[in-house]
Amino acid sequence: MPSVSGRGLTAQHSRGLLLLAGTPLLTVALVLGGQTVMRRLHTPITPSLSSADLWTRYRWSINPKERREAALLLAARSTDSAERSQRLLANQGWGNDPLAAVTLKQQALNAAKLGRPSEEKKRWQDLLQRFPDSAASADARYQLGQANPRLHADLFRQQPGHPAALAAAAETKTDSPKQAIAALHLARWGARWPGAATQLREACNRISGDGLNQDDRLTLAQALATLGDGRAAEACLQGTPTTPASGLAIGRVLLRGSAEQQERGKQHLLNLAISNPDDPAALKAAALLSEPLKPDPALLDPLPQSLQQRSADVAAARVRLGDGANGDASNAMAILKRWPTNPAAWQLQWDLARKALLNDQWTTAEALLNAIPHSDLPEPLAARQQFWLGLALAKQDQTAQALNVWETLVKTHPRSYYTWRAEVRLGRGDLPDLNQASASRSAALGEAFPSHWEPLKSGDPFVDRLWRLGQTQEAWETWRNQQPRSDQPSNPEQKLVEGRLRIAVGDAWTGLSRLWRASLRLVNQTCEEQQLLHRSQHPHLLPEVFETASQSEAVRRELLMAIAKQESRFSPGVSSPVGAIGLLQLMPATAEELAGGTLSSDELREPTRNAKLGARYLAQLLEQWQGNIVLAIASYNAGPGATSQWVTPLLEKDPELWVERIPYPETRLYTKKVLGNLWAYLGSGRDRCDSGSQGVR
Repeated sequence: MPSVSGRGLTAQHSRGLLLLAGTPLLTVALVLGGQTVMRRLHTPITPSLSSADLWTRYRWSINPKERREAALLLAARSTDSAERSQRLLANQGWGNDPLAAVTLKQQALNAAKLGRPSEEKKRWQDLLQRFPDSAASADARYQLGQANPRLHADLFRQQPGHPAALAAAAETKTDSPKQAIAALHLARWGARWPGAATQLREACNRISGDGLNQDDRLTLAQALATLGDGRAAEACLQGTPTTPASGLAIGRVLLRGSAEQQERGKQHLLNLAISNPDDPAALKAAALLSEPLKPDPALLDPLPQSLQQRSADVAAARVRLGDGANGDASNAMAILKRWPTNPAAWQLQWDLARKALLNDQWTTAEALLNAIPHSDLPEPLAARQQFWLGLALAKQDQTAQALNVWETLVKTHPRSYYTWRAEVRLGRGDLPDLNQASASRSAALGEAFPSHWEPLKSGDPFVDRLWRLGQTQEAWETWRNQQPRSDQPSNPEQKLVEGRLRIAVGDAWTGLSRLWRASLRLVNQTCEEQQLLHRSQHPHLLPEVFETASQSEAVRRELLMAIAKQESRFSPGVSSPVGAIGLLQLMPATAEELAGGTLSSDELREPTRNAKLGARYLAQLLEQWQGNIVLAIASYNAGPGATSQWVTPLLEKDPELWVERIPYPETRLYTKKVLGNLWAYLGSGRDRCDSGSQGVR
């Protein structure tokens, strides 16, 4: 009996222990199960991950750093819900990792959105105390400095290039005793910041000649010149002698002014070059004086001989002045051979080759196009060179060589106007029916948010990490905080980084400009680098707007995006000097005719309405020109009346030469750019590098 009773007690005791242990064992099992899922799904946290995958990391990862990264990326996707974002980031501000500073900043901003001022202030104070040297602390100084001006002074001194510092300077009251300090700060670190122009002009206007020292006046004048206000820049100097840098900036902007200002600008630049021939600014001044297609010998002759001899721009100008006589053809070839990597030589090559092509001088065109190796040219210029080289060969009945050049062009370059024309010459390159709606809304949105995520490769590991975690605003501000005193990046690699960052934070106008400038200077890129730059220049922005317009007006969304990229760089608020408004840059009278009623400027700027009206106009042009996309695009820019006067049989025989004969330079460039955008968007997702290829297909 005792033995039986003992066994019974033992069994009962065991069952009790199992019951008591059930809850923790279940927890352990769930944790282990979650970790098994984590191991199965484990990949680095990037925006390519779905929200479900991120949620798994956030809940089950045994690595607290990974949980925080997942929380930040999930919060970045919850911008419309401050409450959810705050819950995700709760208790994530621990440790000394710089991400803790970013987390505290996000918590402070969310608290402000939720109307919790005491919590907001506490987060800012915590951020400033724990991470005084982080880029995020600039926002703490900005916010807390509203009640403590000393913090704004610290902000100017410690983080001068951070957007928070520029915002604080721009917001300084014009009657403040520190207004001049704020204006000088903007002049040095952010002349293009919104509101900076007012501060710069105020500082120059309200202070007498001895109120600022000469260096300060030069700083303000140079900043005003960079904004394109040559008159204010000159007035700000009040007789102060210019430095080479300020003289260059003022002279450059005066060249874009009235006839009187242009003459003063030329004199500024000439004086600079003569007085400081060895200064780097002198070469740039000589380039500006050499810039017109018909430069003025009276401006070139006084330049110091030492400067003339080392300036590719002056040498190219001399060739243009010679107009092909007295051995200038051989001089041109010598310049192309001597300066194959200089932009002045690139431009001269195209100017002379284009002239030969339009005059049916195929042998001359071929020689000129071969004078600079395509490997010495930036990708867009190399593609142009190779297409026309193929055409020059074809016109000389060297068909096999021409086809080989075009085939190589298509295989080694991203999709553009010239790769499209090469495809057509190869018997391919057919366009779909553009006068029809896009296939489906889901397809459009799928393209707008591709699963393939692109690293930033900024050169700064923390900036790249922020980009990877969807913290694009933080990445931009951190990168901007580290840049030298300039609104313009000094090299094409920086332009590429800035362009991508600006597009990510909603400034496509500046971002696309930076990317285009980078593409015209980057040489010898790998296939992957070309591919990244190409995709970055063709973002899928405002997908709902273009899809709605496409479905409403039966026009392919790719065509709408191609035009919007060229017209407004996807910026709905812009207006042109002639009065065109909005995303697709419609003239008010045209828009009202299309709408069948009056429209205010604000109504015309509304993206969806503007896109619909622009699509309606495009549909009409495509119908008018029986689907001829070249004529439709040219008409969108120059008007159907002007375009109708240019139609000749050459359009059917050699459409590329027809485009080059468009008499309006703006329309000529516009037509090629929009058609290139269209071809790129139609091939979105197909530009992948083949194994062993040096280009993009």
